[in-house]
Amino acid sequence: MTKPLRTLVIGLGQMGRSHALAYHHNPGFEIVGLVNRSPVTLPEALRSCPMIEDFETGLALKPDLVSINSYTDSHADCAVAAMEAGAHVFVEKPLAPTVAEAERVVAAARRTGRKLVIGYILRHHPSWIEFIRRARDLGPPFVMRMNLNQQSSGSAWEIHKRLMESTSPVVDCGVHYIDVMLQITDAAPVQVRGMGVRLSDEIADAQVNYGHLQVLFADGSAGWYEAGWGPMISETAFFVKDVMGPKGSVSIVMEDGAASADVDTHTKTARIRLHSATRGPDGSFARPDEMLSMADEPGHQALCEREQQFVLDAIRNDLDLDKHMDDAIRSLAVVLAADRSMRENRAVDL
Repeated sequence: MTKPLRTLVIGLGQMGRSHALAYHHNPGFEIVGLVNRSPVTLPEALRSCPMIEDFETGLALKPDLVSINSYTDSHADCAVAAMEAGAHVFVEKPLAPTVAEAERVVAAARRTGRKLVIGYILRHHPSWIEFIRRARDLGPPFVMRMNLNQQSSGSAWEIHKRLMESTSPVVDCGVHYIDVMLQITDAAPVQVRGMGVRLSDEIADAQVNYGHLQVLFADGSAGWYEAGWGPMISETAFFVKDVMGPKGSVSIVMEDGAASADVDTHTKTARIRLHSATRGPDGSFARPDEMLSMADEPGHQALCEREQQFVLDAIRNDLDLDKHMDDAIRSLAVVLAADRSMRENRAVDL
């Protein structure tokens, strides 16, 4: 019988806790330690897991897998150290704060032969896979409109402020949706423009808590992405996922009453609306829009469990992750270019 992977979990925030629960529920993993920089209240299922003082102490346990769910500025150093110590790595997105650091992590994976999986959770969501498939049928070129704004207060706003010490909202969440755009177009991004606004005096002067990017692709496609965090963020149209092409459009339609602070809304699709541009002899549309129900799609925790099953499969079956790693660098490069664009007030050619 194959032994479970001895797993060290770094960071027990929202995503780290969910991934730790995924390891706990999967017999292919055995949690040998949990590390968090501050005291944390764990769910009942994790309270028997050993708490480790720091990353270095955890690494001395010789884990087979290190799961890195800490803040972005620690990702690269932890990932490289883990792989050089012989462990495989799962790391939450963004992979690193700079492209050079991301490339250093990927180079370490190739040099050591360790598996590196980056937390692009939407790639494991059946509804998003279907959304991308349907979108690809409509073009090229494509117009891709996406956002994820989060109205946050209390502890959620404190987490967002800590995140913004190392990354802007458009970088932290934007990698997911630029990755989606790149899967739809298969075309190289050629130019990015970003803009941002600082809507709070509770964050550093150099940081913005609202950002918007526009990206042009080599096939003539265009996309935009918007992200804002904070107590002032509007709940109106906080979740837009919409693609148009010459043949029609496909959109994710949220349920009435959905709230931006609910983590399940960040991945949930509810329904997919298909619109065909085909017209009949009289010029009217040949068929009505079609609504695809996604009622049985996985929730946030179930999705984390699917993602960690992929990690297990990648390690045990020696999956080729070269494209997975290269795609992570590519989407990161776009959002970082947008962040540079907003600070330098100019378009950035890629």
